[in-house]
Amino acid sequence: MQLKSLQRVSLALAEERSPDGVLERLVQGLVDDGVALARVWLLDRGDICQACPLRNECRDQTRCLHLVASAGRSRDGSEDWSRLSGNFRRIPLGARKVGHIGATGTSVFIRDLAQQQHWKPNAGWVARETIRSFAGHPLVFRGEVLGVLGVFSRTTLDDEAFEWSRTFASHAAVSIANARAFAELDQLRSQLESENAYLREEIEGVLAPGDIIGTSLAIQRVLQQIDVVAPTDAHVLIQGESGTGKELIARRIHERSRRRGRPLISVNCAS
Repeated sequence: MQLKSLQRVSLALAEERSPDGVLERLVQGLVDDGVALARVWLLDRGDICQACPLRNECRDQTRCLHLVASAGRSRDGSEDWSRLSGNFRRIPLGARKVGHIGATGTSVFIRDLAQQQHWKPNAGWVARETIRSFAGHPLVFRGEVLGVLGVFSRTTLDDEAFEWSRTFASHAAVSIANARAFAELDQLRSQLESENAYLREEIEGVLAPGDIIGTSLAIQRVLQQIDVVAPTDAHVLIQGESGTGKELIARRIHERSRRRGRPLISVNCAS
């Protein structure tokens, strides 16, 4: 991991607004300069606890780390490691090196995985893919751990590269948080537009003379009462079973009142 590469990826993340786009650019941008595999896990509720391969290592089945982005290929190019399945698609907090990072909020640097004893990775995979080093960082935004960034390198990482990757993880956490905020704003905007369209229909809805159809004496009596009360400032209580047209009557009163040039606001009191 070189400084220029990390700077380039950071700039790309700053231009992305969707959460999925940020995560994809993050891991794809890191798979370069000797990086074999880059992955991001984000904290979320426990969802596959019964079927989780690491269930026995999970002390709290309410939350865990979800694998949300992955990039990398085997040395011979035959395996694509972008899949989000596998034994490590969920990692319990505190379990393994990634779970330790998520639980404690502290980074983990393993310069030589071949000599690792505390967290034992898949020795066969490490040897076959000539994986030398691991760098893992918490993704922290405003004091909250959002998840974990993990990088497996085929070149031996030094202290400087590890520190640069730590700084990069801090920028990545901000990008993830911002993308989530943008997504929430888009959702709220869509909801507001939907509600606004509904209110406009309610406000702009007008009754044509033929909107109330009926020739019975009861209907004619109601229409006469409307014509009497509409021009006044009296409060009107309209009663009737659900679906009998109370709001229709209210609109007709409004259309024949001195307030007909102003909006009629309908409020669902039950809700």
